[in-house]
Amino acid sequence: MAITHEWCRVKLETVAKSHTVRPLRTPAPAARTGPCGAQSWRPRHLLLAPHRLGFALAVLLLLASGAWWALVQVDRVSAVLGLGYAVSPSLGHAAVMSFGFIPLFFTGFLFTAGPKWLAVRGPEAHALVAPLLLQTGGWMVWLLGVHLSLGLTLVGGAVALLGLAWVVALFIGLVRRSQQADRLHARTVAAAGVLGVLSLGGMLGAVALGAHDVATAAVQTGLWGFVVVTYLVVAHRMIPFFTSSAVPMHDAWRPFWVLWVLLGAVALEVAAVWMPMLMEWGGGGSAGRGARAWMLGLGLMELAAGSVILWLAFVWGLVQSLSIRLLAMLHLGFLWLGVSFVLAGVSQLMGMRLGTPVLGLGALHALTMGCLGSLMLAMVTRVSCGHSGRALVADNLVWFLFWLLQLAVVVRIGASAQGAPGWLLMASALLWAGVMAVWGLRLLGWYGRLRADGRPG
Repeated sequence: MAITHEWCRVKLETVAKSHTVRPLRTPAPAARTGPCGAQSWRPRHLLLAPHRLGFALAVLLLLASGAWWALVQVDRVSAVLGLGYAVSPSLGHAAVMSFGFIPLFFTGFLFTAGPKWLAVRGPEAHALVAPLLLQTGGWMVWLLGVHLSLGLTLVGGAVALLGLAWVVALFIGLVRRSQQADRLHARTVAAAGVLGVLSLGGMLGAVALGAHDVATAAVQTGLWGFVVVTYLVVAHRMIPFFTSSAVPMHDAWRPFWVLWVLLGAVALEVAAVWMPMLMEWGGGGSAGRGARAWMLGLGLMELAAGSVILWLAFVWGLVQSLSIRLLAMLHLGFLWLGVSFVLAGVSQLMGMRLGTPVLGLGALHALTMGCLGSLMLAMVTRVSCGHSGRALVADNLVWFLFWLLQLAVVVRIGASAQGAPGWLLMASALLWAGVMAVWGLRLLGWYGRLRADGRPG
């Protein structure tokens, strides 16, 4: 045993003399100053991934448009600001809420998830800078033009139209390059984008000609045919997947016939946008009877569509999702879609005697603020957490903001009732602006910093 130990000692000394011992190199630590990657905010970090740039510009426009509309409502109630208008503020509001920040969020999401759906290489964030800045800047000018001049409004809208058309063309290019067998979702999104471009162009043409009713119809066509269709495609693809990933024993059930039913409900609403105008243009003594018959048929179809969507919300796991905040936000947002159709149907049937829906704007805002707003809050939060290296959870702040948004929706629906005080609309606008400001400013802080987990992107 002693001989063995002596031999080992001599051998180790020989190896040590014949080899230079170097310390191990360890990679330099990432530039962080806190446990969550709280390093300095840098504008260049917005170009690390498409979602960073798209979401950041969307948040800026969301905050600007929300604050602007809140000021308009405060001025309507108090006249303290004395705002003047070159274009209807209602049309200005509808346009920027439909074609403004939402397509920017779409761009960030679709050029992050879309290449994965299609198995193609997507563009770098640098390639999206110009079209996204055109849209953001164009809508900022649009809001100024609402108060200053019609010409300025049209210039801003035209610049935004160019940016939107550019992005849609880029996405169509991804779809064309793909060899995937299943491209239905992406193709539907691309077709919706084309309709969005046509609707925005039609709105600008109608504004230039002073055809306010046609401009409003064009905005609503874009809302349903572009914005809602894109939301539904993403919901059909992602909500069952997210639910099956988070809830044990829940399968990702998403047959294509469900998507066709949802798209059929959208087609019904697009027809509803134009039908009253077409009947009015047709004239004749039977126009009144025809309008009431249309309201009856539309109301019944909307009730049927709403019932199917509410059933689908439960099939997709609404009840099971309630124990997981972030998942519950997605499901409750989708639930608002069914509620909006039911409200629209009831509004049509109750308004037959008057010849006009009694809660038309209430149903519309159940859709826009309730469904689209809630899904935006949930989906953007999820994507932003995942791609910033944070846990996929809705913390107490996000959960509180989500329920504050639900309050804003209920207040806005109440403000649409006949005889409702004007301050209800102001309160709803202020709640929306406040929720989006707190949520959006927090996310802006994430987009300009490196990922908390040190990974690229």
